[in-house]
Amino acid sequence: QVQLVESGGGLVQAGGSLRLSCAASAPTFSTYTMGWFRQAPGAEREFVAAISWSGGSIYYGDSVKGRFTISRDNAKDTVYLQMNSLRPEDTAVYYCAADGRKGWSAWTTGRGYVEYWGQGTQVTVSS
Repeated sequence: QVQLVESGGGLVQAGGSLRLSCAASAPTFSTYTMGWFRQAPGAEREFVAAISWSGGSIYYGDSVKGRFTISRDNAKDTVYLQMNSLRPEDTAVYYCAADGRKGWSAWTTGRGYVEYWGQGTQVTVSS
């Protein structure tokens, strides 16, 4: 069982930055692909970013490319999401996710079908 706890959400003005963290409780954290999804009110859950166990492969959703950066520290069992140039449309609950299976389809298909989810952290961007 993997437990994920997000932190770092909050209120920020448009153009600002936030860094989300996700601390994982997993005996083999370094073997999991980690990532982030988000869900805005009234919208479907959306893929944001994912990073492979080694950090060698990274994927971003189209709406955040060039503004968000995902990274991980396997020594600390933590994954990060640096969010720059934030826009009001980035307002959402951000969920940390983990998946131990190979491939990326669980991340990039529909609403996401990964194995483990965090509880979410609210990010609000004011205009």
